[in-house]
Amino acid sequence: MPSETCHCIVLRQASRKVSSYYDEALAPLGVNIGQFSLLRSINRLEPISLTELAGKVELDRSTVGRNTKVLERMGLVAIGHGEDQREAMLTLTEKGRRVLEEGAPLWDSVQENIEVRLGPEKTKQLLELLREL
Repeated sequence: MPSETCHCIVLRQASRKVSSYYDEALAPLGVNIGQFSLLRSINRLEPISLTELAGKVELDRSTVGRNTKVLERMGLVAIGHGEDQREAMLTLTEKGRRVLEEGAPLWDSVQENIEVRLGPEKTKQLLELLREL
């Protein structure tokens, strides 16, 4: 079977390409799209436990834990404890908030560029098709 007919391969290729657009735009801030997305989720939900965040972003807890440790080392996320001392609670630092603030227009520009390339109808169709999955 040719690779262009495998839905998984085609979607993964498209995902990597789209991610590269965001990564390139966010590079001046020192974060990639995965990190920026995680920061946005923490910002919306904070304070949030590591377990809850993993559920919200639909990743396994160990992956989210490793990624938040990186963000903590970068000074973007603070990891504390909730009422249950065993549960890690996440909040953004001031530096993390600045990255989100500075990154928002960069992220917006990539969104706009993709929408211009596809046009309004194809953009709508793409979102509808992906949500069906």
